[in-house]
This record gives sequence, C-alpha cells and structure tokens, in this order.
Amino acid sequence: MDIFDHTPCELGEGAFWHPERGTFFWFDIMNRTLYSHCGGGVEAHDLPALFSAAGWIDRDALVLSGENGLFRYDLGERLLSPLAAIEDNDPWTRSNDGRTDPWGGFWASTMGKKAEQGAGSIYRYYRGGLRRLHEGLSVPNAICFDAARSLAYFADSERKTVWRQACDTATGWPAGVAEIFLDLRHENLVPDGAVTDAGGNLWIAHWGAGMVARYSPQGERTATVAVPATQASCPAFGGPELATLYVTTAHEGMDEAARAADVHAGKTFYTAVEARGVPAPQFIP
Repeated sequence: MDIFDHTPCELGEGAFWHPERGTFFWFDIMNRTLYSHCGGGVEAHDLPALFSAAGWIDRDALVLSGENGLFRYDLGERLLSPLAAIEDNDPWTRSNDGRTDPWGGFWASTMGKKAEQGAGSIYRYYRGGLRRLHEGLSVPNAICFDAARSLAYFADSERKTVWRQACDTATGWPAGVAEIFLDLRHENLVPDGAVTDAGGNLWIAHWGAGMVARYSPQGERTATVAVPATQASCPAFGGPELATLYVTTAHEGMDEAARAADVHAGKTFYTAVEARGVPAPQFIP
C-alpha cells in the first residue's frame, strides 16, 4: 500500500467515499477532526465533539455520527444540525463505527470512552425513528451491509467476533437473531472497520495485525492486504471505478518506543485492488 495522507491520526476511522462528490472522507476521532480529499489536497474540518462515522445525504451534506447522536453536516457552511439524540445524557460513552444501510437508514454504534466492557450498543435511525438493535457490546465495529442478500454485519472487537444479521427486504429492520459469522479468537485477530464489495465479500481491517482481510460470504478468508501500520482501523472502496482500497490507521495507546517502531502509525493508505466496491447508499433523513 502507498501513503495517501501523512497526517498521523491518533485514531483514524470512518473511511468513506462520497459517490456524488468523488471525495474521500475520514476522521481522527480523538482530535475531533473530519478530513476530506478531492484532488486538490486535504481539508480539515474541525468538529465540536468526538465524531466517528459518516454517510451522504446529498452532494453538499453528510450525516455524521457523534458522541451525542446523529447530525446533518453542511459541507459548504460547515454547520451541524441535530437529527437524532443518541446517549446524549451519558458523558461516559461516544460514537464508534457506523454506516448507511441499503434502505436509507443509518446504523450508529456507541462504546465507553475507556472501552468499558459491555457499555456499547448499536442503534438504527430510519426515516425519523430510532431503535436500539444490540446492546452489551464493548467495542462495536465492522458495521456494513450486503444488499443483494439483505444482510448486515457487525462485530465486537473485544470479543473478536463478527455476527451476520438478516434484515427485512422491504425496510431493513433486523429479522430474527444475529448469528456468528466469524469467530476470530483462535487466530487472535481483532476485527475493526469493515466494508463489502460487489461480490458480497467482507473486507475487515484487523487492529493490531497490520492488514485488511477479505472473507467470502461463506466466511472463508480468501485474501489479505498488508497495511504499513499495525493498528489498521477502517477500509473503504473509492475512486472512479471503486477499485481503490483506502485504509485508516491509528497510533492510539502507543508509547514513544512503539511509535518509533511503527513509523507510519496513524497515516492513511491506499492501493488498487481487483475487487470493485459498492457505492455508499444515500441516507434518507
């Protein structure tokens, strides 16, 4: 992989390609910054709180998932407007992973600010309604979707487990009980952010392992992409043909010696791949 941006994010996350703007976005959660890149270089958007995930509403507006809920973000005016409060009265939690689903809803997760065990949840906001889908998670991650199979995926990084959730074909609300898709404990792999490709394969960034792994719809690991930083955090497909894999990383929790050894920690990377991504669905407020 090559370096896409040299900014050393403390906790790079939320990799996202806006299909209408042709713009790549990502966050440094802990430094309260949203970054964007569209040919002319990188722009930094200062944020007033901890934000971690995004989707697109239209060409000029995003939905952002933050520690107090979901917000509309006007890219031109750089203004935030509240959409839905999520754990806004809990000062001990923040947002983590999240993505727009194929039905126009948004899945947003929360976790303890110190990754307290069982403090996290996953919510879905859909056309004005908010519902908690899963609770008792420690570090919810890997939220992504397979539209062709009406499936959602999510993980708990602390438990090294990825679940598969069937969804109603008409509304996208979960149907039935989530089932384990990947038990990664025997490999000691920590699933972080994830995204699916056009073939229904799941691409997962493995925190601490310096790689993104591709898994078939049957759960078989079929490829790995080495990342030049240990704490790989979130992948996304982008570029004109959605054939570029972008990956954020982090230097969170590293002492001086670890950062000296992991010289590219926190930088953002990219590489061409043979797979093709799926355009991010449009969020419908």
